[in-house]
Parts: sequence; C-alpha cells; structure tokens
Amino acid sequence: MESMSPVYTLTNECQDCYKCVRRCPVKAIKIQDSRAGVIPHKCISCGNCVLSCPSNAKQVRNDIDKVRQLLQFKEPVIVSLAPSWRGAFEYSNQKMISILQHLGFSAVSETALGAQEVSIETASMLNHSKPGLYISSACPVIVDYIRYYRPEFTDNIATLASPALTHAKLLKNSFGEDVRVVFIGPCIGKKNESDRHQDLISAALTFEELKIWFKEEDIDVNDIEIKENASFVPEDAKEGAIYPMDGGMNKTISRVGVKDHVQLINISSLDLFAKSLNDLDLSKIEKTIFVEALACVGGCISGPCMSSKRSDFSIISDVLTNTSYRTSIPKKAQVVVPLRYESAKVETKVYSLEELQKSLKVIGKLTPSDELNCGGCGYQTCRGLAKALLDGDAEPQMCVSYMRQLAIRKADAMFKFMPSAMIMLDKNFNISEANEAFIRMFSGKRSKLHLSHPDHIIGCYAGDILGLNAIFKKVLKSGNDIRKERYSYQGKFYALYIFCAEKGESIGVLITDTTPFQGNKEKIATRAREVISKNITIVQEIASMLGEHMVETETLLSSIADDFDEEEGN
Repeated sequence: MESMSPVYTLTNECQDCYKCVRRCPVKAIKIQDSRAGVIPHKCISCGNCVLSCPSNAKQVRNDIDKVRQLLQFKEPVIVSLAPSWRGAFEYSNQKMISILQHLGFSAVSETALGAQEVSIETASMLNHSKPGLYISSACPVIVDYIRYYRPEFTDNIATLASPALTHAKLLKNSFGEDVRVVFIGPCIGKKNESDRHQDLISAALTFEELKIWFKEEDIDVNDIEIKENASFVPEDAKEGAIYPMDGGMNKTISRVGVKDHVQLINISSLDLFAKSLNDLDLSKIEKTIFVEALACVGGCISGPCMSSKRSDFSIISDVLTNTSYRTSIPKKAQVVVPLRYESAKVETKVYSLEELQKSLKVIGKLTPSDELNCGGCGYQTCRGLAKALLDGDAEPQMCVSYMRQLAIRKADAMFKFMPSAMIMLDKNFNISEANEAFIRMFSGKRSKLHLSHPDHIIGCYAGDILGLNAIFKKVLKSGNDIRKERYSYQGKFYALYIFCAEKGESIGVLITDTTPFQGNKEKIATRAREVISKNITIVQEIASMLGEHMVETETLLSSIADDFDEEEGN
C-alpha cells in the first residue's frame, strides 16, 4: 500500500495542481480521480514531491510509534545520528545527547564513524582497482535511481554498504548483536534502507519526526538537564563529520590517500547525475573514476527533512567548526560491510506510434502543431502525457490547454444559442460579446444600435440600451446584481438580469422580451422568473466552465513559473 511506503499522499488534501508530477524526476506519480498518488515501486524517495506540494498533501511516513515500541524492549537502543544534525539543531553535543537519552535511548553515536570506515575501505579499493567507473553507495536515493532506472550501471556501484549501515555494524560489534540501532537524519531514502536491512538498522527517523516527537511528548528542550558526562559512543567522530557536504566524502578519501590513477568527482544533484550518465561509454574510461554522488543539491545538509530555515552557509560553517581531523588515519578499516547491489529495473512499456497518436487524440492533439509541450500537466511533452495515459498513470483532464479549449467551445455554444438575449460589456459599456438572440432583438429600425451582423457588435457602445445606463453604472461600481422582472421601454416589456462579471471591469446583461405575454400580469411575472432563472443557470454554467479552467490554468502556469524560478535559482 502507498501509506506503507516512505512517501504517500493525503488524498483529501491533494489540490489537483500536478506540481508533484512536474517535480518528480522519475514520474512515480499516478493521477486517479484527479488525485496524485505515489507509485511505491517506482518511487526513489527523493522528497521532491514533499518539498514542492503547496497543500502538504505529500507526507513522509511517520515511524515514531515504531521507535517507541523498540524502546519498550529490554534490548538497548542506540541512535545513529547523522552529522548534518548540527544544521537542524543548534545544541551542544552534551545537550543533544541528553535530549535523546531523555526520550529513552540508551546511547547516542555519530554516523560519521561509519563514514570514516567507508572512506578508508573505499580508498583501498580504488588504489587496487582497474580503470573504470565507481559510484558511491552512500546516498540511498542515488542507489535506487540506478537500480530502478539505469540498471546498466548497477555493477558500477561500490560494493560497500553505506556509512549508516556500516555504522550500525560498528555499534553491534562494539555493544553486542542484540542492540537496536535507530538512524536519525535529514533523508527520506534512509527509510527504504532501513526497511531492507532490518538486521542492521531497526528504524529510520527524520529530523522533522524528531521535532514532532518533542511536541508530542510536550518536551521543552530548554528544561532538559544537561548531563556533564554525556558523550558520543564509542568515541567522537573526526573527519567523517564533513560527509553531508558536497565533496565531503572525497575530501576524507583524499586524506586517507589515493594513487595518481584515481580521479575523484563529486556531484550533488540527481538531475546532474542522471544527465552525466547519458551517452557514457564505459569501455572508453581509461582512469579509475570515483563519483561521490548525492541526490540533494548541496549534499545532505539540504535534505528534504532537514527541518531548518538556516542558510546552507551557516550550516556548512557549523559543521566545519565542529569537525576535527585525525593526524594519522589507519590504512585498513576496522569495520567493512560488503554489499552488492542488484538491479530492480522498473519495466516500462514501449508503445507504437499508432498507439501514441490515438492517445494524443484523446487530449485534442490531432497534429504535431497541437502539441504545445507547455508542461502544465507535469510531463515535459504532450507525448509524455500520452504515454502516461496509456500506462494508466494519468487522466485526460490533466491537459489544461485541451480542457480550457473544451470549456470555451461548450460555453460558446451555450452562449450563442441560449433563448434570451445576452451581452457582455466592458467598464466603458462597450460590447465585448453578444449572442444571436440579442442581434435579432435589436436589429430593427427602432433600435439605437442598428445591429445587422455580429461583426458590427463588438466595440459598440451599449450604455443607452433600454435606458439602462444608470443601472449599468450601479452594478459595475457595487458588484451587486440587479433583477427586473417587468421593465417597460418604448412600448415593449422586458425581463432583465444585470450581473457583475468582474467588479469595476465588466458586466453582463440578460434580456428577455415578455411583451407577447402581457395578457396576464401574474403569468407574465411567473414566466419572466422562469426564463430569467433558466438563463441565469446557463450563465452560471458558462462562468463555471470558463472560470474553473481559467483559475486552473492560472494556478498551473504560476506553479510552472515558480518551478522554473527555483531551478534557475539553483
């Protein structure tokens, strides 16, 4: 079920904006009944949808209760605290440890200890390796992206467990195999890692969950007594603390020492990493290339659950300030966890051109020129949406331009053939739209407008029509509608409904000739009310069709613009 995966959707909160589709790098989103759900077997838990959702409909699985249950058992539970914690919590070591022990943890250790072991073993591996591409296994999002979507590079992932898993093994070696380890950090992907390796990490919490836990327990961290002897176990970490920064891993590997044939490259962006793999010919690599790849721009200090509004500069400064370096680093790692990563390719169906064209017709794309590729649906191209429709992951109404055109056509037909006369006026009372019934009603010699053809209507001043200039001004200024069921003008009787389309900008006028029904005033009034009511309903339907899709279009375009601004800013 979706709710069991690290990222899921609060269905009732989803606002149908498709921003999550647009921001998901692997399109692991399924639109059903106009609601965006996460496709678990496609999701790499990068957190982009969580960060971009304007209504907070995308949520991260809460594992607090799971950890609470662990604390009820007799086995000690030790925290593996990600080194980026200094960016999320501005506490001293002693205070952070005291707070976590107050929650019930027996001890706190730094994940950076595992990172140091990984760097030592990685340096040794690279120094004895053949030329080729080697990719760090530190980031679970990068690892899953490769396994799911670029399986041809699975064998290039370093055959070592991540720093978090290595650290868990270190703690079990130090304190016994029965200890439970709970990882706490800024990463959603670590929940996947924990789920797959319960023998090492029993649960993974985010920094945001930890703060939620504080609130649930009604803990005022300022009241927590700081234990003077509080310290990280089994010892303080050193250079491994810079792992969460862009290039941090490679810097620690360099301190261990690598030979001249080894090239260290770091990329902190899933998009850039994905692009770097395109057209890469592994057979032409003549050096030993090691890539420190992190999914988050800037590294783990920018993780999706960092839960901090502080500047990255400030966080980096704090991490560096609190990092000390060993003068002598062992050449051999004390703890090594070999791990080979297997391909888990997400199967995608290839459709024929005929199938794609048939799907495109569903969204009104009959010719290549109809394919606007505006991105409003969340897919980069109209053909991307067409493929998603065939996969069952999308719905036709996701195409904003098509739905708007459809609404306009329906509204135009209703407006054109409605039985009563209708016009739309701008703020100067010039006609912007008029239907055929209006032309018929005011094409006679007695009409001041002298209408004979639709082309003669647009722009024509209608302020004096039926002597309603004063009423037009009142409705335009107040924004309140006015209804007159029996209005006499030049020997004829009319039922009128003047409504404000946009205060101060435009109004609409519904006019029904009730002269033929003057024999019985009561019947006239009843008939007038029926006609006006019927036509008001039509007008409301027109406004609804146009209004909803105009608002939807504006919302989506604004959302797209915001996304582009964010991407340019990054």
